[in-house]
Amino acid sequence: MNSHKSPLDRDLDRLAQSIPKLMDIAKDYGLDFYEMRFEVVPADVLYTFGAYGMPTRFTHWSFGKTFQKMKMSYDYNLSRIYELVINSDPCYAFLLEGNRPIQNELVSAHVLAHCDFFKNNAAYAGTSRFMVESMASSAERIRKYELEQGRQEVEKFLDAALALQEHIDPYHRTIKEVKEKKESPPQSSRYDDLFQLEDKLAKKERDEAKVSKEKTSSDSKSKILSHSETNEKKEENESSTKKLSPQKDVLLFLMKEGRFLEEWQQDILSIIRDEMLYFWPQLRTKIMNEGWASYWHLRIMREMEMTENDAWEFAKMHAQVVQPSRLSINPYYVGLKMFEDIEKRYGREKMFEVREVETDQSFLRNYLTKELVHDLDLYIYKKVGNQWQVIEKNWEVVRDQLVDKLTNGGFPTIYVEDGDFNRAGELYLRHAYEGVELDIPYLERTIPYLYTFWQRPVHLETMIDGKKVLFTYNGEKVTRKYQ
Repeated sequence: MNSHKSPLDRDLDRLAQSIPKLMDIAKDYGLDFYEMRFEVVPADVLYTFGAYGMPTRFTHWSFGKTFQKMKMSYDYNLSRIYELVINSDPCYAFLLEGNRPIQNELVSAHVLAHCDFFKNNAAYAGTSRFMVESMASSAERIRKYELEQGRQEVEKFLDAALALQEHIDPYHRTIKEVKEKKESPPQSSRYDDLFQLEDKLAKKERDEAKVSKEKTSSDSKSKILSHSETNEKKEENESSTKKLSPQKDVLLFLMKEGRFLEEWQQDILSIIRDEMLYFWPQLRTKIMNEGWASYWHLRIMREMEMTENDAWEFAKMHAQVVQPSRLSINPYYVGLKMFEDIEKRYGREKMFEVREVETDQSFLRNYLTKELVHDLDLYIYKKVGNQWQVIEKNWEVVRDQLVDKLTNGGFPTIYVEDGDFNRAGELYLRHAYEGVELDIPYLERTIPYLYTFWQRPVHLETMIDGKKVLFTYNGEKVTRKYQ
């Protein structure tokens, strides 16, 4: 009977037997993960999920561009995605059809450690475990807006929102928001109702605050304002809501204070912000997460019975995954070696503690030693002519530069300073310059997107060559002024 099965069916039968064994071994080692859901999918499906970041996310041309680039690399055997695992409860893992069974077994062991990390690392404590459902609901709402507003109009707005998606404050969340995200998987209709109600309540609060300020001002002056004076006062109160202390969450500020945004546009901004909040912990823990998964897939697989061919294939694939790179940091390699060093110096119990409380910055700051910098060849190189030369050997300088590059997820930090600049409703932002200049061509292409939300001149202060520079977009062109 078995001889009549296709190779894929035989591979699936083997995985159905081996994955429970892998899970038992992982649990015996102390890994604690959510209920697992594995699925083997064709390359087109896996690369689509990889390009979108999730299987249920809204559509956008930029995701298609990413898909084509990734799929081409796969077709030409330049690189491949072996798996996609989702931080959710249950935890979904997609394996690549066409992999040998031993490869998908290694990937499954790797995935189990990822899920343990998602469940137990403190950086993920506030993330929604129901983002698959939330993204499906969000995608449905965006499709509705495309029908109502026109696909081109919605896509144009999404271009602007995605260009600014990294400029959030991941810590600007209330306990109530965290609790709701953790405990309440949203249903589509309920989610829509909640959003509309939240909008109405926020609008009501702003209206009541405005009326209260107007009444207080009127009583204190003990006179009746003329019609023109009343309008003046109203405009002043509207702009005063934007005179706030510096705010890092640019998307939240635009969503709340953008006077010219329609409700569907506010909703899209909230969707982009929520999705970025979900992905943010992964940006903060890339080295740790991949190092943790690599450490455990190695040990779990060693407990499995393997033929000589499987053992060779496993060793080959593991070596490829953790191969060091001269041009960039391989998080699988660096993370693995750091966790092995922690185990050697402090024991395995300490490893679990580190996995729970650290992020990449504190991980490197606290556990990247002089010996590791030397062994991993993490010195700072620069290409001089046709040769790479070491320009920094001081291990503490190397460590500190690596840590600094991870600040704010590796993105420049931008603050909203004033929403009523020049007393004309103009938007003023400041780059928190810390020795690294902005990419000026990118800045000049991105600042017009801010105008999309604000509909008033937008200013961005930064530093170039040690001098303060103010970039301005007035709706027509970008200018710069040295101060």
